[in-house]
Amino acid sequence: MKKTLLYGIIALLGYNGFGQGEKFNNPIITDKFTADPAALVHNDSVYLYTGHDEAPNDLHFYKMNDWLVYSSADMVNWKEHPVPLKVSDFKWAIADAWAAQVIERDGKFYWYVSVEHNEEHPGKAIGVAVADSPVGPFKDALGEALITNDMTTEYTDIRWDDIDPTVWIEENGQAYLYWGNTALYWAKLKDNMIELDGPINTMDLPNFTEAPWLHKKGDWYYLTYAYGFPEKTAYAMSKSIGGPWEYKGILNEIAGNSNTNHQAIIDFKGTPYFIYHTGGISPNGGSFRRSVSIDRLYYNPDGTLKKVQMTSKGITKLED
Repeated sequence: MKKTLLYGIIALLGYNGFGQGEKFNNPIITDKFTADPAALVHNDSVYLYTGHDEAPNDLHFYKMNDWLVYSSADMVNWKEHPVPLKVSDFKWAIADAWAAQVIERDGKFYWYVSVEHNEEHPGKAIGVAVADSPVGPFKDALGEALITNDMTTEYTDIRWDDIDPTVWIEENGQAYLYWGNTALYWAKLKDNMIELDGPINTMDLPNFTEAPWLHKKGDWYYLTYAYGFPEKTAYAMSKSIGGPWEYKGILNEIAGNSNTNHQAIIDFKGTPYFIYHTGGISPNGGSFRRSVSIDRLYYNPDGTLKKVQMTSKGITKLED
């Protein structure tokens, strides 16, 4: 506890210890708590989308009413934009701005979000918002949820399995939606990005908890996800978006003093980055007051991933 307190104070001051003068860059946002990062590369900038932890110190659960967006041209300096989307923007949703992802298609930006549905479809649900700009403003694209809890009750009887959406678009234009908690679901999307194009499918991966994320490098597809609880990050690889997926092991260990572990992976100007959250920003940080950090991601010659080294130094410059 004393060590966490000391590191939190040093992080808030922005220096790496006792007069050395080396600046901390992790966490990248220090004026508020951020969580569940997702990122989009667009027009030579990175757009970072996060949840917003607002729980007071005496609340040991999530209080999240809106999402935030930041942009950067160098992965070091981040600009905050006006709040682009709130739970209240979905008339059918009542709470919980949980994990979400934005993806671009044909000049439109689609934001897939996790929220709590009203009594019409009790439980967690996935909605879609749309905008003409990566920073919004976003509006509900459907007027109803894309995925509701009653669509997946044949697989699990919990109310919170329909969360953490991630979307991938193949070169041929076919879009895929992955999501889930304890069960991993996937389905094709129609070209309009707001309708399913076929049945909901399931996939088995070792100790899958939540937080799927898809990316590709070369001929390999990578599916990273939260593993176990407290969560680590694990990954699987495939030569096809449709699998089969081969489990490859742990990519990131438990992130600070946060029970959850949620990641985004991007390649920006030729350099791969691993974006995640921890709970160690300050004495008040923790599982319900998290903070986004960024470190480098490295590949082995055979395409497998090297385990992430979480640092307080973070990213200091844009690498060529």
